[in-house]
Amino acid sequence: MSSKISIELARHRLEQAKENIEEAEILYDVKKFKGANNRAYYSIFHSIKAVLALEPIDFKRHKDVIAYFNKNYVHTEIFPKRIGHMIAEANAIREDSDYDDEFIVKPEETKIQIETAKELLKLVEEYVNRKC
Repeated sequence: MSSKISIELARHRLEQAKENIEEAEILYDVKKFKGANNRAYYSIFHSIKAVLALEPIDFKRHKDVIAYFNKNYVHTEIFPKRIGHMIAEANAIREDSDYDDEFIVKPEETKIQIETAKELLKLVEEYVNRKC
């Protein structure tokens, strides 16, 4: 993949991440917290995939995308270590929201997921802009 295509893909994924945050906030405002958790997680996921597009590398499974990002970007402190913990928490909450019929969503947890997604998006935008 050419570097121009990688940059375009990274920017496309950033746009997806922004759209996902907007959706999460709309769902949060109408008290659809499970859906908001899902969209916040996907914002995080697309932000991570924007970083990986610059290598370029990709994986089919979410857990592989997150593991690679943590190993190569969080553990090496390209991104702050605390963000790795926040991503893991967002993933767990998204899975509970999507698959556990008995999961009770707390609005304050959903708000944290949205804030995590916003923070990661900001960090990734800065990273992509430095690389491009």
